[in-house]
Amino acid sequence: MLDPSVFKAYDVRGLYPSQLDEDGAYRIGRAYVEHFEPRAIAVGRDMRLSSPDMARAVIEGAADGGADVSDLGLVGTEMVYHAVTELQLEGGICVTASHNPKEYTGMKIVRRGALPVGGDSGLAEIRALAEAGFADVGRRGDVRAEDVWSGFVSKVLSFVDVAKIRPLRVVVDAANGMAGVMLPPVLEHLPHLDVVRCHFEPDGSFPNHEPNPLLPENREFVVAKVRAESADLGVAYDGDADRCFFVDDGGEFVPGDFVTALLAEAVLERSPGAKVIYDVRASRAVPATIERAGGIALVNRVGHAFIKQRMRKEDAAFAGEVSAHYYFKDFSQADTGVVPFLMMLELLSRRGRRLSEILADYRSRYFLTGEINTPVADVPLKLQELKERYAAEGGRISHLDGVSIDFDDWHFNVRPSNTEPLLRLNLEALSEELMVEKRDEVLALIRA
Repeated sequence: MLDPSVFKAYDVRGLYPSQLDEDGAYRIGRAYVEHFEPRAIAVGRDMRLSSPDMARAVIEGAADGGADVSDLGLVGTEMVYHAVTELQLEGGICVTASHNPKEYTGMKIVRRGALPVGGDSGLAEIRALAEAGFADVGRRGDVRAEDVWSGFVSKVLSFVDVAKIRPLRVVVDAANGMAGVMLPPVLEHLPHLDVVRCHFEPDGSFPNHEPNPLLPENREFVVAKVRAESADLGVAYDGDADRCFFVDDGGEFVPGDFVTALLAEAVLERSPGAKVIYDVRASRAVPATIERAGGIALVNRVGHAFIKQRMRKEDAAFAGEVSAHYYFKDFSQADTGVVPFLMMLELLSRRGRRLSEILADYRSRYFLTGEINTPVADVPLKLQELKERYAAEGGRISHLDGVSIDFDDWHFNVRPSNTEPLLRLNLEALSEELMVEKRDEVLALIRA
């Protein structure tokens, strides 16, 4: 089964087996190789119940297409990115549905250098080839198991000074996803860290909660655990562990904007004057912090394919998205969930202050709505209505990604969903009262 709808803007994602099964996985693996003609690629998989069979099918398809395949086995998505770069391969596929519920399967696909393959960078051609079918197998590639663990652990630890990390008490919720596999060999190098390990057993049925910390209901556990354990920090991972979310010592969730700002400061200490990329939804705290730290702040449209391309073009040192994707030049210009975790530990250790104290200045000056989704009947018409209304009031208009409208004391971005008739609102103001007023005002217009 290969439902055309599984090909998304940035990856492949669909219900197993009704939208995507092993036959579809074989066809995608083979079509990838026939389109890009790589000599050697890596294939890894997450812990979902369907992933072993799906990964075998991808490997068979890629090998039948003529590529040699390094089978990485059970690994996080970022480990595929690392393997492609470090082994100097010409591409890679991770069989994962990331943060989606247990019924889903999918793939994240990259080329040489971990450059992502998306809807406008090869995925459409892969879809066409997969649907059309194939000729007889010519040269079949070799398949061999590849162990990339020691190199990966060394790589992520190189981003921090392990000796500077003090014995913090940290709650980690792995959500029965890949973090439970990836973190233990890293934590072995941090023996003084007091880690409360929660849901570390990889289980694709997700018996405790869905592996999507962006949804508040999936954060309830880690928030409560941080408070119960009087922890210095809480960390929650998504399914494939390429995103980590933080909870401060008081049990308050830390928005991805503020994490981006803190990580940017840390990166700029080591790379003075570097360029840092942030997305259009972000708090003004992000560019203000980057510029105060001596960096060059560059705004970009949302999405890992666009961020990674811009990083290469600008030679940026770091990029962060509100959705908790954090990208590093020295990590194949790719996103990783382990490096931000380590950098946050080092940041807290170096500053010798609680995370709640470090964030107090941001929280007293920047008031965020978070992302609010609303179904609309006519997306283009609604965007035009918003633009006309606020242009008439003197708002500064940008069309970089959806519509962004800026006033001196508040601003917002409204973006259409890639897959549904939804508008996604992110709004910020310089006081809580103004944030609430303008949030309600803009939502009333969207929902009218």
